[in-house]
Amino acid sequence: MKGKINAALAALALASAAQAADGISVEFPGSNNSLMRIEGDARYLLMPVQESNDDATVRVLVDGRLEKTIYVRLAKTKVDYSVPFDLTPYRGHKVTLNILSSQGRGSVREAKEDVAWSNFALADTFDTTNTERYRPAFHHTPSYGWMNDPNGMFYDGERWHLYYQANPYGSKWQNMTWGHSSSADLVDWEHHPLAIEPDGLGAIFSGSCVVDSAGTAGFGPGAVIALYTSADASQMQSMAYSTDGGKNFTKWPGNPVLVLESEARDPNMFWHAPTNEWIMVLAHALEHEMLVFASPNLRDWTLRSSFGKGLGAQNGVWECPDLFRLPVEGEDTYKWVFLCNINPGAPFGGSGTQYFVGDFDGTTFTPDRLPDGTVPEKWMDYGKDNYAGVSWSDAPDARRTVIGWMSNWQYAAEVPTTQFRSANTLPREMGLFRGADGQVYLSCTPSPEVDVLRDRATVKASGVSAGSNGRSYRLPSANDGICEIDIDLKSEHADSVMISLSNEAGEKVDLCYKAADRTLAMDRRASGKDDFSQEFPAVTVAPLYGPDGSLSLRIFVDRSSIEVFADGGRSSMTNLVFPTQPYTTLTVKGIGGKARIENLKIYPLRALF
Repeated sequence: MKGKINAALAALALASAAQAADGISVEFPGSNNSLMRIEGDARYLLMPVQESNDDATVRVLVDGRLEKTIYVRLAKTKVDYSVPFDLTPYRGHKVTLNILSSQGRGSVREAKEDVAWSNFALADTFDTTNTERYRPAFHHTPSYGWMNDPNGMFYDGERWHLYYQANPYGSKWQNMTWGHSSSADLVDWEHHPLAIEPDGLGAIFSGSCVVDSAGTAGFGPGAVIALYTSADASQMQSMAYSTDGGKNFTKWPGNPVLVLESEARDPNMFWHAPTNEWIMVLAHALEHEMLVFASPNLRDWTLRSSFGKGLGAQNGVWECPDLFRLPVEGEDTYKWVFLCNINPGAPFGGSGTQYFVGDFDGTTFTPDRLPDGTVPEKWMDYGKDNYAGVSWSDAPDARRTVIGWMSNWQYAAEVPTTQFRSANTLPREMGLFRGADGQVYLSCTPSPEVDVLRDRATVKASGVSAGSNGRSYRLPSANDGICEIDIDLKSEHADSVMISLSNEAGEKVDLCYKAADRTLAMDRRASGKDDFSQEFPAVTVAPLYGPDGSLSLRIFVDRSSIEVFADGGRSSMTNLVFPTQPYTTLTVKGIGGKARIENLKIYPLRALF
């Protein structure tokens, strides 16, 4: 009898384990709970992901103590891709994963059928070679996984540092961490290890970095200071510092540095020389306003003022602020610009960046007003896919260089990629100009470093008429058709001018210039794949501020995006596109009469990825 009982217990123990790779064993204490024990000294544990699943909670135990908690959409019926968990910090220690599933399984037997258990693997390398048709060729993207808001950007005198909201364990939003890339030229980006990871105060949301040249924070002259939002049940502001130029950060042991009694996030700070103190602007998200704080040391913050209540677009959450000073073109005048990202509530749905022009005295931002006393609504970009844009601190030559997240919260998690999700816009230089109505507006032009991407022009034309039959030009075929199109037009006798990018599959993007309305529209409703979201097919429209009857455009075409800069950047429009094959033809038509192509150049662009 005793032998039968022992045999039954042995069989039960065997049934509670699942087949796994060498160095990995899995046990099942319950139908929605599994334990994975890891042996050996491999660099990575490769975790299989199925995006349609809910997150599993993975508690990482090192020598029996909780090290961290991550969330992974572990595969149940198929593996979409794998993501790496770095084991190198734990070499020589016992590593166990306590995995809690939300799948609602009925039994251990059902749990053991998940394909994840036979697809975990140990490896010393993780392949990030691009496997995606739509990975941009010349925009910054994460090496793998999810990315959203740019964070903490600063220039160290040699390199531009770009941090960003990242999920290292999947291509959808979760596990918010600061990823890190840097570049000597804003074009070629080098990926670095994760910079700031979640802790007991929560996930690491957006924030900013400054170089503390005078050492006011107490970490030495030249320390890089990061402020970010710790986000768990509540949102609080925390600090980390780096003494090696932004490679490694240490969290301040006194975190959080700022606690409010309401939701606030995305601290953005700068040194204000006239008052000899640090200024921080903070999004009072649900109140639809920005808060202004001051500090002598980046740790002790005093509320000075608030801005925005009842002004501008109010239909979404206010996020990701920035505040900076710029000269007005052609004038001996400076104005301040307050960037305010909002989601939803942008002109064409979902996410967008509004801005206010005015004055700032170190305490209060005062917006410019129209003659009737109202504050005008202004937008930095009139496409659907430029959000969370903020600027680099300490940029050289008094430049104000901004980069944004090139997506929209309406469909960011559903775009047709899996190895990675999301890219950044091209870096852009901010300027101010005065419009014919007397108002001061923000301009955005591609950073001059972008010009190094150009190859020799393959198309040149000038002084050409374009009527209803159109003028067509071949786009470059190399590098999936990525190119820059520079074109100067005059509407002349045409009611409107249509500029189309098309391919042999009948897919196209139309740019329609209406001189009388002084507008430029982009229609992507037939641009390619759009079945992933009903919010994706759209027409976006930008106001124009150039000379009457004339239009100058720079159009940047990447594998999955089109960025348009009109009249020296006085208008801009950024939209994602997913053609099933590259666009091959540029056609210019005059509608209702003939238009004139004053100059046209098409440059193939160098692919970086």
